[in-house]
Amino acid sequence: MNLSVVVPTLNTRDELADCLDALAEYVPDAEVIVVNGPSADGTTGMVRERTGVDVLVELADRTINAARNAGIEQARGDAIAFVHPTVSITSAWRDAVESGLDRAPVVTGPTQSGIDSRYTEPERRTIRGRSVSYFNPGNVVFERGPLDELDGFDEYLEIGGARDLAHRLAGLDHAVRWDDDMAVRQRLGADGGEREPDWDWKYRSLSYRLVKNYGLRPTVLGRTGRHACGDGVSQFRAVWSGDLRPSEWLGNGRDVVGGILGGIRAGMSARRTDRSKRHNPRGRSARTDRAVTVYDRRDSA
Repeated sequence: MNLSVVVPTLNTRDELADCLDALAEYVPDAEVIVVNGPSADGTTGMVRERTGVDVLVELADRTINAARNAGIEQARGDAIAFVHPTVSITSAWRDAVESGLDRAPVVTGPTQSGIDSRYTEPERRTIRGRSVSYFNPGNVVFERGPLDELDGFDEYLEIGGARDLAHRLAGLDHAVRWDDDMAVRQRLGADGGEREPDWDWKYRSLSYRLVKNYGLRPTVLGRTGRHACGDGVSQFRAVWSGDLRPSEWLGNGRDVVGGILGGIRAGMSARRTDRSKRHNPRGRSARTDRAVTVYDRRDSA
């Protein structure tokens, strides 16, 4: 297996150094690609001083899906991993990747930390008869074929690009395997508290990816509505308890409604633009101007 590891990063210099140290220790033969987009914390200098990074891609665009696609563009391996810059792979990671790819074209595993519990076990949903297996976007490896077939990540999305790709993988019957041994560790530290969601983009992303992948159907609208009602009730409880002002609740509601309507319009447009099964009109092949500068050591090594 020729493995490429893509690490998209933005202002995570210290954590990135630990991530790269672990890659150098446990997968020393892997091609390592750092996509920096654009950091202001000295990441460029730190990465360029390291011998274990094969390619550094500097971006002007801060969106994560543009960074992921830029990494795919540079990768030469027949398997491509995406690793979050704040995590470190473990000694069992490489073996779990190899055994997992023998069984499925996509393999993912947990993030071990006391901060984020979202990626500690498999998550699956059935939507319109399609079984969708979500993957941990900060710890996942793909055979190159599915990424090329689906044209990478959808760059319309500022958030939710990994979940959108999970829907599209399921649409083409590509299995996703979860392996607890393929774990990464996240360094503990202050997480700055719970951030307020960007309600517009949360619901814009949700309605967009559902409409784009399944069409404007009652089941899609119902699923979106149930999510919105659940968040609305939760927010109302915060108003009742005094943790949220009524004006904020109303403002958040307007953002939710605006996001849903905007996502539906964009999803319908995307579905018309790309009628193929990949459903990705703004994928990797849609542009060639992501990289501002590429530092490539492979051909000079």
